[in-house]
Amino acid sequence: MKIVVTVPAYNEEATIAAVIKDIKETMNRNRYNYLVLVVDDGSRDRTKEAAKKAGAIVYSHPKNLGLAETFRSEVKKCIELNADIIVHTDADGQYRAEDIPKLIKEIQKGNDLVLGSRFLGKIEEMPLIKRMGNRAFSKVISNITGQKISDGQTGFRAFTREFAEKVRIISDHTYTQEQIITGIKNKFKVSEVPIYFGRRKAGKSRLMKNPFEYAAKAWLNIFRVYRDNEPIRFFGFFGTVFMIIAALAGLVLLGKFIYLGYPNGFWDERLPKLVLIAIVFIAGIQILFFGMLADMIKEIRRK
Repeated sequence: MKIVVTVPAYNEEATIAAVIKDIKETMNRNRYNYLVLVVDDGSRDRTKEAAKKAGAIVYSHPKNLGLAETFRSEVKKCIELNADIIVHTDADGQYRAEDIPKLIKEIQKGNDLVLGSRFLGKIEEMPLIKRMGNRAFSKVISNITGQKISDGQTGFRAFTREFAEKVRIISDHTYTQEQIITGIKNKFKVSEVPIYFGRRKAGKSRLMKNPFEYAAKAWLNIFRVYRDNEPIRFFGFFGTVFMIIAALAGLVLLGKFIYLGYPNGFWDERLPKLVLIAIVFIAGIQILFFGMLADMIKEIRRK
């Protein structure tokens, strides 16, 4: 059984060698047949050179393309390397290499995707707003999939070759939630194991430069997750709200007409309101149709 441990890296010269060293020590100690693959996402420092010197296979993007595209490159390269199991970890050293066997053992038990859950294990340090954002994402994913997920944002995970080939990442925003949602909806077995999450060893997080920016992006991504994975529910909610608002306004207008009768100038004064009510109601219907159309497109793209 061949295992490829993948590490996405962007300007991680300070930590990448130590991360690779820890991975190799853990994998050698457990006598796994493995390779370490680093996907350098257009780093401007010496990340690529440090990774190669530490003994990893390195694939580099010509420029910084972001996490989702880097993850797609990882999966593609792992398949080309004939991986049976793919382990994904981060380059900052916050996930411990000694927890990798936990993921692999769960795969060997028959799971298709195994998540390293920080919230089931121990978190050494995590800003409050990031902790709240991760919790919110996990609740959204649990709601969409119908399966309890404690840490849907974790970057520490393992999955099989079959899973990698059949669960394609479409979104350009984030791979973490999409892989879980698509996997569960395609009847793959997804589980979690507790892991240790430590302090960042060097530099600053590129996902959270500013807590308010992080919060805004987190909520935007939650909307995107619902929009992309549950379009009927997403558009249906807003379409229904528009239609209810229009219906209530229409009832108020009708009540005034019944109560006041038909005095001169009644409709002259209220015609603009009536037109607005009609526009809002029609908009609600259109939004519902958008949801149905988006759902059809989603199914076509997944096939």
